[in-house]
Amino acid sequence: MFLSFSAILPYLFSSLILLALIEQISYLFKKRHLPGPTFVLPFLGGAISVVTNPTKFWDAQSAFSASLGYSANYIVGNFILYIRDSHLSNLIFSNVRPDAFKLVGHPFGKKLFGEHNLIYMFGQDHKDLRRRIAPNFTPRALSTYTDLQQMIILKHLKQWEELCSRDPTRPIPLRLLAREMNLETSQTVFVGPYLKPQDRARFREDYNLFNVGSMSLPFDLPGFAFRKAIRAVDRLVNTLADCARQCKSKMEAGDEEPTCLVDFWMQETAAGDAEPSHPGDVEIGGHLFDFLFAAQDASTSSLLWAVSLLDSHPDVLLRVRAEVERVWSPESDGLITTEQIREMKYTQMVAREVIRYRPPATMVPHVAMRDFPLTESYTVPKGTIVFPSVYDSSFQGFTEAERFDPDRFSEGRAEDQLYKRNFLAFGAGAHQCVGQRYALNHLVLFIAMFCTLLDFKRHRTDGCDEIVYNPTICPKDGCMVTMWRRCARYPDLASN
Repeated sequence: MFLSFSAILPYLFSSLILLALIEQISYLFKKRHLPGPTFVLPFLGGAISVVTNPTKFWDAQSAFSASLGYSANYIVGNFILYIRDSHLSNLIFSNVRPDAFKLVGHPFGKKLFGEHNLIYMFGQDHKDLRRRIAPNFTPRALSTYTDLQQMIILKHLKQWEELCSRDPTRPIPLRLLAREMNLETSQTVFVGPYLKPQDRARFREDYNLFNVGSMSLPFDLPGFAFRKAIRAVDRLVNTLADCARQCKSKMEAGDEEPTCLVDFWMQETAAGDAEPSHPGDVEIGGHLFDFLFAAQDASTSSLLWAVSLLDSHPDVLLRVRAEVERVWSPESDGLITTEQIREMKYTQMVAREVIRYRPPATMVPHVAMRDFPLTESYTVPKGTIVFPSVYDSSFQGFTEAERFDPDRFSEGRAEDQLYKRNFLAFGAGAHQCVGQRYALNHLVLFIAMFCTLLDFKRHRTDGCDEIVYNPTICPKDGCMVTMWRRCARYPDLASN
């Protein structure tokens, strides 16, 4: 005879209470003496706060960490550790190995990113893959990319200026516009002609689903944003795998010059021996998605903060313009060369300071593979998600770290060397960002072209520059600006 629901309800309720109690005891046992909330919401922990107001949640976690340099919390069944101290963050970055920590990129990254992901790799397999992708970021390859980057930047700057000209008194938010520009740049630089125009719209939709899902509650259930993000990543990887397949066919012929990143990669693969270690198309698609994820939202964040910080520091803006004008003129109709980028030393300093002052990805999640002695008094329990804070490290050690000061990267001060262990925006150790020169070139080119071709004014309101997560950090108002053409005419880069 079946029991009625009302009869089993007390047992069900008691079971939930017991599970919540066990969860709370487990949390307190792992937390021990660490700062952090004493009680956590059953089953969810701080997940609702992470989704609804991530800035407030992580600011509170940083404040908890002020005394010891690290603190504890709990998110959806996972004990977490927030690392504020730069020395301890470096300790995490330098111990990515099977018996210490695993880089995951997202608290629930394995589900979200899929199996074919560079960031999960260890040891010799990881070294071999980095060696194979090294040709993607040689000076020759980067020179090819800078040409593509400039043509796309120019195209979008002209569109932004035209949009502002419709109503010069009305500011426009740059966040989504910059995101569109960067998505087109990533698509063109990474897979070039292999992503057909009809596929780009779907690609954009899927990447947006991925973005939304990466900031949602991690419920892999029908109808939830997280499930939609997982499905979107599968489609994105398959699309990129098809691009790799097309590229292989072309580059194996051996009679064409590379025009995008996957060309350089497949050219090197075709030239080498047919090793069993050579990745398949889907695996290459997964790695291309890694590059896209690393470049896309981080770059959008840096571009927005660059505009906001240049507006609020007119002395810096004047120096950038003077330097660029000594090196490059729009009337020349020439592309900025890699040699000219190297000559823009102050603009490069500005780019590096933007990234230090507002590191796009403020934390880099790792998972403890085993119990790990973090300090003499605390051992990280196996399974803990550890969040080294790149943001907090950026404000440790540096001279007047709260001040935006590009000159800290000058040869005379060399704070990037003096405080190298505090500048963690590109990571550290074996998983340091392989594409950091590409990212810096993109930011330098954008700053140089934006400041030279356009005049602009930031529309400032109370709290407009407060930090919000989208998923990388951006100004709260989306960076509202008005802009108008500064140069006599736009350069004709299409003739190059």
